[in-house]
Amino acid sequence: MIRTIVKDVIFLGQRSEAATPQDVSVAEDLLDTLKAHANGCVGMAANMIGVKKRVIAIQNDDSYMVMFNPEIIKCSDTYETIESCLSLEGTRKVKRWQRVKIKYQNADFQTRIKTFSGWTAQIIQHEIDHCNGVII
Repeated sequence: MIRTIVKDVIFLGQRSEAATPQDVSVAEDLLDTLKAHANGCVGMAANMIGVKKRVIAIQNDDSYMVMFNPEIIKCSDTYETIESCLSLEGTRKVKRWQRVKIKYQNADFQTRIKTFSGWTAQIIQHEIDHCNGVII
């Protein structure tokens, strides 16, 4: 189901709770909503659709990827960039890591570890910030 984008910075500024297998439907709604906004959005966190759970969905090359309980476990090479967000007006300067190693769970709640770099790493960091209540 396509959900409304939350723009309440007080809600968005709260840390999300750990996702559980009962949150798989949240991921489905998150993907539907991300795809509906594909012309201007490459990633979303569950709090952007009103659910305070650690679930993110990203566009990864020509496909989509969902991560439950993502966390950065290793990072390298910072750079400064400008980002925007569907939940916020305008753009903001942020510091990001060029390369990140992410520990997460897939839809079967199996733990995975994968390294991402460049644009995909930037998207993931933005969405993990959402999970942590960090507003760019």
